Order: sequence, then structure tokens, then C-alpha cells
Amino acid sequence: MYIFMVGSIILTVGGNMVVIISISHFKQLHSPTNFLILSLATTDFLLGLVVMPYSMVRSMESCWYFGDLFCTLHTCCDIMLCTASIFHLCFISIDRYYAVCHPLHYMTIITIPVIEGFVFISWSAPFIFAFGLVLSEIHVDGIQEYIQSVTCTGFCFLIFNKTWGLLSSLISFFIPATVMIGIYIHIFTVARHQAKQIDAIAIRPTQESKGHNKVPLKKESKAAKTLSIVMGVFILSWLPFFILTIADPFLDFSTPVDVYNAAVWMGYFNSTFNPIIYGLFYAWFRKAFKIIMTGHIFSPGSSTLNLFSNVNKVTTKRFGMVEGVPCLICT
Repeated sequence: MYIFMVGSIILTVGGNMVVIISISHFKQLHSPTNFLILSLATTDFLLGLVVMPYSMVRSMESCWYFGDLFCTLHTCCDIMLCTASIFHLCFISIDRYYAVCHPLHYMTIITIPVIEGFVFISWSAPFIFAFGLVLSEIHVDGIQEYIQSVTCTGFCFLIFNKTWGLLSSLISFFIPATVMIGIYIHIFTVARHQAKQIDAIAIRPTQESKGHNKVPLKKESKAAKTLSIVMGVFILSWLPFFILTIADPFLDFSTPVDVYNAAVWMGYFNSTFNPIIYGLFYAWFRKAFKIIMTGHIFSPGSSTLNLFSNVNKVTTKRFGMVEGVPCLICT
């Protein structure tokens, strides 16, 4: 288990570090959307670096060796970074909505100041929520006797009462997840309609009789697959933890510790998968990754290399995208 968790931490830190280096180094990737992805990668990188290692020791040893003060700080950072990661994913879905559904107005709506606002909310709101919740101890109102009965030297678990178990789950997961699901369903519907319309115009009449339906169906299949992976990984990662957070107070806190730890780590794994989902799906990122891994990033002028030479520009233009703006259905 230690080998597995250490491997997960290394993959989380390393994967998000590659995303950070790619977007920071290559000038062609300096777009508003990619700055939002850069902020997401920074959040997940910090989670893997400052939260997951200590959670690993706690989960494996069933004890906390780092003192009460650091327990409080670790808990605050844990809640803040996990919530910030989810908020970033929610704002990325909003960015995708304008990119696909309003492509002609995308460049005027999603500007640098707008992205800065998204990033500010994604960091400040979780910070206020996490530190305010833990330091005020409002989450343990009414269950102090239970807390005193289970706490001991080396205890460092966050326990919610019924009210804050529900409220924290709504704020950190269910509201953002509902927004994301609604947006991605709408994106897929619009993309499917666009694919049918564009292919109906682009394909010659002589070709229509041969394979007109194959092209849009292929596009629809790829869009559905990509969106399914994005939402599927996110929901499967975090849903068990937040269901436990809501249900545990109503079950008299009878959830086994191992089950709770498993749910926590499933949530952490979403930060491990984020650089894969929001990075490796794109041809430009694969090229940047290859340049970094082969050491060519240290060559003079590497920051100005063209990362879009092998990207299907025809497909990109058909869906109203511009270079440097990732699209869930056109790479």
C-alpha cells in the first residue's frame, strides 16, 4: 500500500508539474483557457505535494505523528485544495460552454480579466470556507461529547455534524457537479447538432450517398466518449466521499475508518487524473510532453516552438475553435 500511495503521489506531482511547465514555458500556450488549466494544475500539484504524503502516513499507520497544530493546518489545506480543484473544473466547464456554444463571441467573453476572476474565486472561496470552517469549529456543534469520546493522542480526522456534513458537501461537490453535468450535456447536444449541420454542407452530393452518416456519427461518438470520461472520472472520484460525509452523522459515525480512508484517496486520485484528462487528450500537450522528456526544452528558442503543426486545423476551424484553446471534441 505504501508503494501504491507513493506512486500515486509521484504521478500526481509529476503529471501536474509537466502541465505547469508546458503552459508556463511555451508561449503558444499562453491563452486565457490555458491559464485556467495552469491554475488547476497548480492546485493539484500542491495537493500532491503538501497534503497527500501526510494523509498517506495517517491512513497507513492509523495515527497522526505531526502534532495538533499541524493537524489543523493540514485539514485546512486538504479541504481548501480539494474544493479549489473542483471549483476549477467547474469554471473550465463554463469556458468549454462558451467555446463550443458561442464560438463567435468566445474571444470577447473569455478574456484574461474573466479568467483572473475565475481563478480568484477558485482560490479565495475555498480558502475562506476551509479555514473558516475548521478554525471556528462550527462543524462539531452538537457532537462535542462524541468528539471527546473518540479523540486521543494521534487523532486527526475531520468529523462533521449533520448540518455541516450536508452544507459542505453541497458547497464543495454537489452544486459544482450539477453545474458541470448540465453544461456538458448541453455542450454535447450543441456539438452534435453542429457536426450534423456542418457535415451536411461540407460533403459533396456524390459522397452523401456513400457515407454521409458515418462522419457525424464518428464525431458524436468521440464527443460522447470524451465527455463521459471527463465527468465519469470526476464523479466516481468524489461521489463516495461526499456521500459518506452526509450519511455518516446519520449513522452515528459508524463508518469504518478503512472505508473512509478509501473514499478520501479516491477523491485525491481525481487530482492524479486531471493532468491526463485535461492534458494528454490534446495533441499540443503530447508534443510539449515529448519536448520536455527529451530535454529539448533546454534548447535555445524552445519556448517559441510550434506545438500545433500536427493538429487537425480543419476540424478545429469547423467547430469555431482557435489555436491554443483546448476543445473537448476536436482533438
